[in-house]
Amino acid sequence: MKLVLFDVDGTLVDSQNIIVAAQRMTFEAHGLKPPSREKALSIVGLSLAEAFMVLAGPKAPIESLVAAYREVSATLRKDPAHAEPLFPGAAECIERLRRREGVRLGIATGNTRRGVARLLDSFGWQGVFDTIQTADDAPSKPHPGMILNAMAATGAAPDDTVMIGDSSFDMGMARAAGVLPVGVSWGFQPVAALTEAGAGPIVHSYAELEAVLQEFLDRPSQISA
Repeated sequence: MKLVLFDVDGTLVDSQNIIVAAQRMTFEAHGLKPPSREKALSIVGLSLAEAFMVLAGPKAPIESLVAAYREVSATLRKDPAHAEPLFPGAAECIERLRRREGVRLGIATGNTRRGVARLLDSFGWQGVFDTIQTADDAPSKPHPGMILNAMAATGAAPDDTVMIGDSSFDMGMARAAGVLPVGVSWGFQPVAALTEAGAGPIVHSYAELEAVLQEFLDRPSQISA
């Protein structure tokens, strides 16, 4: 049995526009200068509290910023202009993986359980993922807690687990958990950041990702060995 874990924002879902807009509105509502687009996207993957600590500093009203961001995001999602589409090829990749015998799918995201539930509803993915790990379940990335929880829940060994993500936080988390880190280049951080954080393969499309996963899934399972 192999466990394939996906990050959400920047890996499965192109949520950059709503993230940047929500941050800008949140900072402006607090009389603070909004971060640049590059800075705003650089923290995607962290839990909200950790993200605002980085963006605004430890002396900022973190709890208030988090609460405002959540409220603003909920409002923006009602506007079609801030749609959060899947990246090309994501739906097809997930569908093929879910049909493959001996493969279990999971999510490891800095998003909340409520946010993930909305995602699953939006794309008809209820019941697709065997384990869902969020900011509500473990410390913020790059702490390995989410992956360790996912392996414990599914019985997967580290050598039989892969983490797919677009950020240095995903790669660091995977390294800390002892699993294969696969970086994607279409997300919110530059490839150089993924490499520096210890990414293994870095892919540039879901077709390339499926080729990497095919090789990984064809390896003998450590549990069955």
